[in-house]
This record gives sequence, C-alpha cells and structure tokens, in this order.
Amino acid sequence: MRIVHLTPGTGNFFCGSCLRDHALVMALRRRGHDALMVPLYLPLVTEEPVSGDAPIFYGGISVYLEQKFPRLAKLPGWLNSPTLLRWASNLVGMTSASDHGELTLSMLRGEEGRQAVEMEKLIGWLRSQPAPDVICLSNALLAGLSRRLKAALRVPVVCSLQGEDSFLDSLPEPHRRQCWETLAARCADVDRFIAPSHYYGDLMRWRLGLTPERVSVVHNGIALDGFEPAAAPPQPPAIGYLARLCRVKGLDTLVDAFIELKRRDRVTGLRLRVAGTKTRVDEPFIREQQRKLRAAGVAELAEWLPDLPREVKPAFLRSLSALSVPAAYGESFGLYVIEALACGVPVVQPRHGAFPELVEKTGGGVLCAPGDAKALADAIESLLLDPAKAFAVGQQGREAVALDFSVERMAQKVEDVLHGL
Repeated sequence: MRIVHLTPGTGNFFCGSCLRDHALVMALRRRGHDALMVPLYLPLVTEEPVSGDAPIFYGGISVYLEQKFPRLAKLPGWLNSPTLLRWASNLVGMTSASDHGELTLSMLRGEEGRQAVEMEKLIGWLRSQPAPDVICLSNALLAGLSRRLKAALRVPVVCSLQGEDSFLDSLPEPHRRQCWETLAARCADVDRFIAPSHYYGDLMRWRLGLTPERVSVVHNGIALDGFEPAAAPPQPPAIGYLARLCRVKGLDTLVDAFIELKRRDRVTGLRLRVAGTKTRVDEPFIREQQRKLRAAGVAELAEWLPDLPREVKPAFLRSLSALSVPAAYGESFGLYVIEALACGVPVVQPRHGAFPELVEKTGGGVLCAPGDAKALADAIESLLLDPAKAFAVGQQGREAVALDFSVERMAQKVEDVLHGL
C-alpha cells in the first residue's frame, strides 16, 4: 500500500505522538509498504532521522498569520523554512488561550477555516506524488482535513486518537464547546479511528458520538532493540520519571512523594532521577520543584536529565528501581510505561486513564490513588521494600511487552485495519 501519514511536528522537543508515528511508519516500510511521513506546522523531532523528502505543510508561522490577519495577501514561501520554524517553536507559550481556541476551531473547520489556502497547497503536492491508497491522520485535531482530502484524492482517511481530550478541555469557553461540536461533526468524514487503548477508545466514542465499529484499538508499540534489563538491581535504589517536565504529568506529585519517602527513610539511600522533555514554558515549574527539594534537604539526592536522547534512554531506565509518571489527567496510553517495562523496570501509576488497562495486560506494575502523594509514596515503598516482588513484576512486564507491545505488533494490527478499508 501507498500510505501517507500526516503528523504535526514540535520543532524542538520530543513528543510521544511523533515518536509513535515515526516508529509506525518505519515498521510499515519494513513490512513492504510505501509509507511516507508528512510533517505539519513545525519540523519533526524524532529519535532517529526522518527519511523522505516531504516538505512541511501548514507551517506554524503561516497558519498563525492567516488566523490573525485573514486579509493578508499571499504569504512568502520562506516562512516555511525549517530553520525559521525551529526558531518559532521556541516561542511556545507566547500565544494566549484564546488564540489557541480560535486557531483550533479554524483548523477543525477545514476548507471553511482561515487556513484553506494551506490545505490546497498540501493537496497540490499530494497530487504531484504517487497516488496514495490511504491517508492517516496523527490525531483527531486534524479531522478538518478529511472532507477535502477525500474529495480531492478519493481515498479513505484513517485517524489516530492520541490524547485530544485534555487539550480541548483546556480551551476557554466558548471555544471549548465549539471545538468539541465541530470535531464531532467532522468525524463523519473519517472512515476509521484507531485508539491506543480500550479506555481511550470508549471515552472518545462517547464524547464524539461514534459507533463501536468505527473505532479499532491498537496498543502502541516500541522498537525493542537496546531495551534490555539491568544485570543487577541498581544501588543505591532510585525512583525515576520519564515524560515532559510539567505539572499535568504529575512531576510535582512525584517530588512530594519522594520527599515523604526520604522523611520516612525506610528505603535506604533512595534517589530521584528525572528525565524528559523540557520547554521554556516548563522552567518556572521545574525551579519550583527544585526549591521544594532544597527546602526538604534532599536536593542533592535528585538528578535532572532533560531532553534525554534515545541512545541513552535504555541506560537511564536500567538505572531505576521503579518508574512513576503520576499524570494528573487520564492518559490515553503512556509510552513511558512500555519503555520502562521493556527494561524490566516495574511502574507505579495512578489508578485512572489507560494505566489500569496497561498494568492489567502486562502485570508490570502497581496502582495507587490519583493525585495523592502519600498514596504514591506508600505504593513505591511497598514495591521497593520487597525486591523479590519488584523483580518478578518487572520481569512479567518485560515478557508482556515483548509479546504484545513491539512496534512490529503495532504495525501488523494497523495494517489489518487499513486492509479492512
């Protein structure tokens, strides 16, 4: 099959959706498909080089200017320069919540929105390439493209579901309501949705009014090469974090739990190791957490490793006794769970979102009450004070990931969905 995958880029930091999409495209190629990844908004940032000659469409600067100044004449092509767009990506957080709402609504309106000229540029380029058999959208916020793409190219459109609810729910009214209503209407133009978990598939079916047969569940997978367990448990023991360094991912809850664990002092020599994406917007929050650690007298026991490259990620995970990313919202999946388990590292996660589903399917962790630092400390402590249990849980999780959460397994299941269309 000729598969075109449209994926928004971030410009300067790793994003779970980008990593998942790139791994999927590369695995589909290994399965013999002609799969092409086309970046939108900003350059893609992936753990391996993105192969292909697709230019960036819907360049972030052009999209913003067309939204704010709809009467502007034709914008110059150099605004889509990857170098300029990478620079612009450093300005994340400079626009208002209202700007986000207006722009999201306009994009969801597709050919009726203010970025219609960008859509025609994308269609013109796709027509100049070998004809696709199917177009895949990285997330439902791109559903506004479906109607025009299907009319112009006469191929089915498949859309992944990847955590859109938390973004849409963060928008101010009336944009929040308008975006949800517009998205529900535009979903009629999508032939099939792929959810990364049963939890998220059921949630989005309910919120968008989708019938069950339109949503397929395909768990995310990772490339397992390099992800091996440690030869021995780390000494001293360490609790780790691997996600964006921000409040919604629950880093503050983990810091509070670590301070509580050090106050109890039952896990001898415990350390905290924090890794993940950091943007300029996150820096005040990170400084706040570091101040808390200093005030508790344990700052020297915490290590900060922002923007960890892929080649050292497995070694980082092997240095952990357990991993916890106590997200404050219902995660649609949580790729870091699978990455930790691939290295035999057990996880401690809140009992909401997709986490109960992943822990049940892998047997690789324990659950606790969401948003409760004491409950998180209790769960971590119970695991680390029983090394035999921690090892068995981590080993069981590793075996399950190798069986059901490899990128090859994900690609096979996505291929089945595409063939079904």
